[in-house]
Amino acid sequence: MADTLLDDVGDLLLEAADQVVLPLFRKLDEADVSEKAPGEVVTVADRRAEELISAGLRRLRPGSVVVGEEGVADDPGLLRHLRDSGDVWLVDPVDGTANFAAGRRPFALMVALLTDGRPTAGWILDPLAETIAVGRSEDGTLLNGRPVGAAATVPPVGDLRGAAMTRFLPPEARERVRAGGRRLGELLPGQHCAGREYLDILTGEQQFTLFWRTLPWDHAPGTLLVRAAGGVARRFDGVDYHPADEGRGLLVAANEQVWADVHDALLSA
Repeated sequence: MADTLLDDVGDLLLEAADQVVLPLFRKLDEADVSEKAPGEVVTVADRRAEELISAGLRRLRPGSVVVGEEGVADDPGLLRHLRDSGDVWLVDPVDGTANFAAGRRPFALMVALLTDGRPTAGWILDPLAETIAVGRSEDGTLLNGRPVGAAATVPPVGDLRGAAMTRFLPPEARERVRAGGRRLGELLPGQHCAGREYLDILTGEQQFTLFWRTLPWDHAPGTLLVRAAGGVARRFDGVDYHPADEGRGLLVAANEQVWADVHDALLSA
């Protein structure tokens, strides 16, 4: 029997987008949006989509564990499962909630599968752009059904284009990144949606993206998909990113050379 997991989870995200998320876009009432932490909002769409996606994932893999962003907000102890044996799902029901709540794009729906503590598959759906990326760590990445591979050529440093989320960086690092950005072609401020940043690397719209905060549901899907396509996702110190590791700072790039060039420009003392 053919393994249909990539399609099955992709269909589940499309279902959640069509039935829950998109019908509420730009139609939220004041009561539909609340603050779950200082400066962080959650909407009824986040909660309903996570419920739908989580139930569907458990049906696909009976006995699996779901670690969702909203579930962790209610029970932080769920994070202990990220090193568990067996199948563990990471779910971000609406990535870019602040955009969604304000009636702006982009936002995305994301899932990653960890098997015995190792990221093995990922999914990102941008429903407004009608773009979906799916992939397995060993088999590569598909973007709207077509294989994605690392770029054959690397642009000169002065032509590299990417985003840096500098808001949460320590002041010294923020100044270094901003100053180093002048060596690159274009340093973008970010779109407040990690999923879209990863998709833009896969489409070739940008060659890198830099984050400080690295919550697992924000980055497990995208780092897997970029790596499966030949890219790189490492901490600032060069250690490969794993969603269970506590830490800050993440540089993701389309390939090894881009990672080295951007790291030299933005992070080297």
